[in-house]
Amino acid sequence: MNLKEYLQLDSGQLTRTELLCCKYKKMYEDPDNCEPMFIINTPVVLPSWEERLADPMVMLKAELDQLRPHLELEDDRVPTVRVQFGTAQIAAAFGCEMFIPTNNLPAAGSHVLKKAEDVYKLRMPSLEDGWYGKLKNFTDVFLENLPTAVHIQLPDIQSAFNSAHLIRGNDILMDFYDDSEALEALLDMITDYMIELVPHLNGMINREKGWFFDWGALWKGAARISNCSMHMINPAMYVKHILPRDIRFMKAIGGGRIHYCGTNGQVIDEFFRNPEITGLDYDLQYHDLWNLSDRAPKNLMLAAMQWGDKPEEVKSMLQRLLSGDWPKKRNIIIQLEAPSIAEGKELLKELRKSVKRNM
Repeated sequence: MNLKEYLQLDSGQLTRTELLCCKYKKMYEDPDNCEPMFIINTPVVLPSWEERLADPMVMLKAELDQLRPHLELEDDRVPTVRVQFGTAQIAAAFGCEMFIPTNNLPAAGSHVLKKAEDVYKLRMPSLEDGWYGKLKNFTDVFLENLPTAVHIQLPDIQSAFNSAHLIRGNDILMDFYDDSEALEALLDMITDYMIELVPHLNGMINREKGWFFDWGALWKGAARISNCSMHMINPAMYVKHILPRDIRFMKAIGGGRIHYCGTNGQVIDEFFRNPEITGLDYDLQYHDLWNLSDRAPKNLMLAAMQWGDKPEEVKSMLQRLLSGDWPKKRNIIIQLEAPSIAEGKELLKELRKSVKRNM
């Protein structure tokens, strides 16, 4: 199958994609004069993960199939695809086994660091270790078959602590107390590896310097880190042991954003202490959009995303927005789910109408 022709954007869609990129850039560069963006996800029937992981053409086709509803909805999702290998790619490079659950993404199947002090014997991986050779192969197939105006997102790189947790296992929580020097040595080693890895990965996909695609949006910087595991520790521990590594990483790569699907809201204020972050996405069902909008730095793009299964929280947020109660912060992205394209179109129309009336 010729995937270049499988999904073709017409002239209007090409123009809309260029305009979307300009709007996303404005969210960072001119936050007082931008407008909120909306991404509405609807159900799509896809091949199993086993099929997608075995064949890059099957994976790319599935990624393109997920774009079709957005083109029909005309929401604010930039047409992007990603090689989907899960959250354990850095852990696998450091020697952890990869486990593939039934019809799911790969995960870490073992913890290679049995004792904290073994970090001093740990070998720095190459940029081809683990699944990164396979990632290069899949990426090359994507590039060769990518339709016009469809962009490639970076693979999931997690973050220094998230990957350290996979490499060390839950015993890492005791290392904060029992051997903090070994903990910090591990965090430093992973941070050093990520600093080398990000330019390597960006080089594979011909990224525009200064901007990167993720979650169907365009963000300022070079990469996203996932700090989901921070809800397992005290925010003070994050500030002491992890924040300095996050700052060093972001500064080295030219800035980026943080993904946080954790439930502890206190640590988000500590994320904001990183002068290099340009965006934050979070689970809208655990954190309040209005409160976060007041706390977030002015230029930081804030994305409220629906992932969990708490319909009352989503309904409450929507009622406030549709009634005209919008946060003062304009550079926000709201990602929601709709059971059908027809219902997604109606939701999108109502949200845009409310923005026009009230912001």
